[in-house]
Amino acid sequence: MSAEFYGVSLRSPLMMGTAQYPSPEILREAVQAALPGLVTVSLRRESAGEQAGQSFWSLIRDLNVSVLPNTAGCYTVKEAVTTAHMAREVFNTEWIKLEVIGEPDTLQPDVFGLVEAARILSEDGFKVFPYTTEDLIVAEKLMAAGCEVLMPWGAPIGSGKGLNNVFGLRALRAHFPGVPLVVDAGIGVPSHALRAMELGYDAVMINTAIAGAGDPVTMARAFSLAVEAGVLAREADPMEERDMAVPSTPVIGKAMLS
Repeated sequence: MSAEFYGVSLRSPLMMGTAQYPSPEILREAVQAALPGLVTVSLRRESAGEQAGQSFWSLIRDLNVSVLPNTAGCYTVKEAVTTAHMAREVFNTEWIKLEVIGEPDTLQPDVFGLVEAARILSEDGFKVFPYTTEDLIVAEKLMAAGCEVLMPWGAPIGSGKGLNNVFGLRALRAHFPGVPLVVDAGIGVPSHALRAMELGYDAVMINTAIAGAGDPVTMARAFSLAVEAGVLAREADPMEERDMAVPSTPVIGKAMLS
């Protein structure tokens, strides 16, 4: 059960954030329980000049998992591009999860700034993972800007509302059958992640739903199992929904009592 992004196969389609955990040890145990394909790390969390940041980066390295730095909290193209360049130096990777936030209450991405920043970074050799909406036109422009992965939101970051627009997510999957797609943001419980995988998505990104759970380690394991179940269900070719009931026990051949 692997997922491939920019030619690199990850061991799992589960991606985990590293913020808001009760302690570094619980973060470590959660990652060990879930065995995600990668973890995301914000440059704001990893401060190159502070001891606390160095300790956190040491913890992440010890987890032996791929790292995807992100530009979380950036509201302008300049800020996002600058943060991405700093992240490349700190984490020694061309991969970047690109966030350009446009609205503070919903944390909805500024899709205009996002496309511009994606173009700038792609031209500079970055492998961009853009946090976007499920809008098909925006997706087309991000692809034209050089992105080979799309990360549409399921719902606002940290809301736990799940997949607010299943129709839009399904349409995005249908329009870009060969593009790796990741549901990023809004997933609250394992069943949301399972549904995303059933829809044909290549991965899911989880942070708050695990870090904010009463037992993050058990929740991490639950998400890992849910993602696996979603992949298996999709591969098993599920039955189609019906408007009418269909008896599971055949009527033909049934004994008739008078």
